Amino acid sequence: MGAIVTRSTEGYAASAHPARPKGHCYEGQNLGKNLVGQSSKGNEKRPMRTLIMCLGACSLLHAADIRVALEPQSARKPAPDFVLLDASGKSVPLSSFKGKPLLLDLWATKCGGCIKEIPSFIEIRHAYANRGLAVIGISMDIFYEDLKGPGEAWSLVDPFVETNKVDYPILMGDDGITKRYSVNALPVTYLIDRRGRMAATYAGLVDRANIEANIKTLLAER
Repeated sequence: MGAIVTRSTEGYAASAHPARPKGHCYEGQNLGKNLVGQSSKGNEKRPMRTLIMCLGACSLLHAADIRVALEPQSARKPAPDFVLLDASGKSVPLSSFKGKPLLLDLWATKCGGCIKEIPSFIEIRHAYANRGLAVIGISMDIFYEDLKGPGEAWSLVDPFVETNKVDYPILMGDDGITKRYSVNALPVTYLIDRRGRMAATYAGLVDRANIEANIKTLLAER
C-alpha cells in the first residue's frame, strides 16, 4: 500500500511549505483531533477546520495529479475492514463489496481537491459498473469540519450529493476509519481488488488516465 504523507503540526501557521510534494492536500496530523498552531498572541489553540481550509486552498495552487503503480498481487494486504452507515441508517460493511474491484474515496464537502475529482469518479462508475467495478465514497466531514456528529455531517453531505448528482453510495466516516486507514490528508483514494486487498493508494488528486488503467487491470484479474 502506498504511503500516505504525514506532517507534524509544528509550523502549520504558515500557508505553504517549500518541501511539500505536489498533489497532496495536507490536512493535519490527525483528522479526529484539533490541531494546535502558533499565533501572534502566543500559544493559542485554533480549530482544525481553520487550518485545514487554509492549507487545502494553498495546496491546490500547486497540485499535480497523482500516478501510482498497482501493488503486485503477491504483496497486497487485506484492506482494513469497516462497517459504516449510509444516509438511511443502514449498516454497510466493506465485505459486502468483496468479489468486485472497489474504488474507495475518502472526501469532504468543503475539500477543494475532493470536489474537483468527484465528477471523474461518477464518470468512471458509469463506464465500468457493468464490468463489475464498485465505487463508494466515505464522508470525512465530521472530522474535517469539527462537527458534533453524523447528523450535522449529513446536513452537509445530502445537499452536496443531490446538487452534484453523486449516484454511488456515500457512507459516513468515523474515528475508526481515520485510524485503520491512517488518514492524515484529503483527498485520499484507494483501489481494492476483488479479493479485498489493497492494490493502490492515491494521496492527493488522482490522475484520471492512471486510475482508469489500474481499474482495467483489476477488472481483468481473476
